[in-house]
Formats: sequence, C-alpha cells, structure tokens
Amino acid sequence: MKLSLLTDYLESLAPLAYQEDYDNAGLIVGRPDKEVEQALISLDCTEAVVDEAIATGCQVIISHHPIVFRGLKRFNGRSYVERVVEKAIKHDIAIYAIHTNLDNVMGGVNSKICETLGLKNTRILSPKNGLLKKLVTYAPVTDAEKVQNALFEAGAGHIGNYSECSFILQGTGTFKGDEGTDPYVGEPGKRHHENEVRIETVYPANLESKILVALIMAHPYEEVAYDLYTLTNRHQQVGSGMIGELETPLDEKAFLQHIKEKMRTGAIRHTELRGKSVKKVAVCGGAGGFLLKQAIAAGADVFVTADYKYHEFFDAEGKIVIADIGHFESEQFTQQLLFEIIRKKFATFAVRLTTINTNPVKYYI
Repeated sequence: MKLSLLTDYLESLAPLAYQEDYDNAGLIVGRPDKEVEQALISLDCTEAVVDEAIATGCQVIISHHPIVFRGLKRFNGRSYVERVVEKAIKHDIAIYAIHTNLDNVMGGVNSKICETLGLKNTRILSPKNGLLKKLVTYAPVTDAEKVQNALFEAGAGHIGNYSECSFILQGTGTFKGDEGTDPYVGEPGKRHHENEVRIETVYPANLESKILVALIMAHPYEEVAYDLYTLTNRHQQVGSGMIGELETPLDEKAFLQHIKEKMRTGAIRHTELRGKSVKKVAVCGGAGGFLLKQAIAAGADVFVTADYKYHEFFDAEGKIVIADIGHFESEQFTQQLLFEIIRKKFATFAVRLTTINTNPVKYYI
C-alpha cells in the first residue's frame, strides 16, 4: 500500500498540529507515494535499527523519537544522525516519527503508561487551549440536516466523548441577489425571506479547511454565509501528561515496587517518601518536569516521569513524590502501542517490533 495511507491514519489519531513547537514529527525520509509492504517499529531510529530494517525487508521505520530535530547542513557521516539518514536514503527506507503529537492525545503514550500501571478514571493532566474553534452557519430548514451531517462527517461536533454536537435555532434570513446571480431560492433583484436554521458547532482548528470544504459542498446556496470564532476553551482530549487512580491504594514503597515491575526499570530515582498511601498518580512519558505544579494541583500522590535534574527534585517540597524511572523506560511501551494501532487498522499489513534495545543509558548494578 502507499505510505501515505499509513501515515494519514496515524495522523488522524495524533495530528501533526498537536506536536510541540520544538518537535519534528512526520515523514522525515521518503516519499508519501512510496509503496510499502512491511514496517519496523522502534522507540528510536538508530543505525542498528536501519540495519535491521534492511535485513528484514522493511520499507519504513516508524519511530517515536525523530532522528532529525534540527536542520542538517551537511551529510558527510560525522554524526549518527547524518549516518542514519544517509543509510536510509541509500537503501530506500522511509523514516516516520510520531512524537509529541502522540504524547498529547488520549490513547497515546501517557494512556499506555496509565494502562501499564493499572490506573483508572484517567484524564489529561494539562489540557491545551487554542485548539478549538466554532463555526456558525445558516441553511434553509429543508437542507439543515444535510449540512449538519456533512460537517459532522468532516470532523466537527466532537466534545469530549460526545459526537455530533451542535446548537440550532430557527429564524428568518433575508437576501437579495444582484444581476448575474442564480439564487437557490428567490429572484435576482428582489429581497427574499427564507426560513433558515442557524447551526453552531465546535471543531478542531487543524480540520478547518476540510470542514469548510464540506460545508460549501453540502450547502445549497450560491454564496454560503458562515462565521468562524477562536475559542479559549481547553481541549480536554489533547494535552500534556495524564492523571488517574489506583483501584486499590498502596503504600509508597509497594507502589515504587509496582512501578519497577510494570515499567521494567532497573532503578527509580525519587524524592523523600511522605509516609502516605498512594491513590492518585500523575504520569508523563519522557521529560515531564514542566508538569510538576499541575500534578500537585491535581492532588497526585506520586508523579511518574523522567529526566529530572538534581535541583528539580527539591521542587517536590514534601507535597508529592517524584518518581524518575528513566526516559526510555517511561516510553518503551510506545512501540507496542503503535504495533497494536497499526495491526488493528491494517490487519494484512506486516508490522514488526524492533529487536534492538535503543536505550543509550546503561546501569551498573
């Protein structure tokens, strides 16, 4: 199948618009129209992973971390990044990264961590704002449902776990077509009164072009009237980190052991234990220190994340237990998540997990 079929599906679940400003998710090497029969999934794209793709006949590598974060000016093999890109191009292997956009959606990286730790009643810890907009349009009563259906099919009307959400209000619209117009109702040169429905619906900003095309294609009028509003509402399904609850509270040492076993980490760096039971847990795959205040405000007993620096541990101030489990360890199950996502959608497409442990951090125990 075409590579674009696979990447378009992944981006329907984790849109590129949801990645952080510093990120470089998306198709890094290769053409969208490339034919692919098999994909290799890894957390990182290293030379060893490219070699594995060559040996196993995979035409595309899907990694969580982008191999290229910043622009490359030379390709002379002086860094592992340059060597990976050179080798991938030489062997016609595409490289696709799905990074912070997968971090920032329900069902993504942090959902997998919550699932692994057995957390229930999960939600986004720090929902993002500025991602939602509202469309207001007007349609004749007889065509209102057709227009609504087209908007919903294009992706409008989703609020949390609800779909096809809108508000409609009936009233009277007026218009007069000038010479050269061909109005759907009424006559050119005469003011026309039409029973219309005002339709309001919320949509993700990244789908705006698709939704406007759907509106114009479905609407009967020659000139379609609509208004667009930017909302400050937080998108409850998109944002950083997650928080959930253990079904049965554990004491702190028991919970640290639970983390160690479930997340397969050899060591956990943590702040001083508070002598309290653990019920509510915040998580963030990778470097999540920027979410500490939100984790405390949400009432989390423990914050499971990675990449904490020495002085940052002091910020817990006895209000929460920070548990740094390691970057690779916190995100390693992302590989399995991607495998499951792709296999469920494309049952006959060959997908394999890398056998390479790409963790650059080693432990002497």
